[in-house]
Amino acid sequence: MKIFRLAALVLALTSVAAADTIDRVLAVVSGQLILLSDVNAVRDLGIVNVRVDSPDPTGEVLGTLIDRELMLAEVDRYAPQEPDNAAIDREIAIVRGRFPSEKAFNDVLTRSGYDLAHLREMVRQNLRLRAYLDQRFPTTDTDLRRRQTMIDDWVAGLRRRTPVVNLYRK
Repeated sequence: MKIFRLAALVLALTSVAAADTIDRVLAVVSGQLILLSDVNAVRDLGIVNVRVDSPDPTGEVLGTLIDRELMLAEVDRYAPQEPDNAAIDREIAIVRGRFPSEKAFNDVLTRSGYDLAHLREMVRQNLRLRAYLDQRFPTTDTDLRRRQTMIDDWVAGLRRRTPVVNLYRK
């Protein structure tokens, strides 16, 4: 009887180990989950660019999404002006333009579990974030590096005071 149970347990564990990963939680930022499918979607849609020579594209995109969640939580506290539908439509058109066909675009959405409404919401949030950054960290063409340093310092402060659980291991 014990051998039968042991054999059943080994068979069950083997089945679980051989199962495909559908999705997994990579990080939790202030209670918001960042999933592997989110990382893949924003990378595949070109919303977050990854360096060609990146040794860890998943980790690089995840870091960007963690920072984005931290910044959006701050943006929500100050409620910048909502972007208009035309601005959102322009950004969606830019994303669509990265693909050779509408089918290729829709295939990436389907593969990632996103739909157009989800993409629109992500684009809306990105536009709100951009407006907030432009307001808080105004810039001229001559001080782009200084502005980025100020933004990086601000995000580092957000990371220090906000709970972030990074579950990703390369």
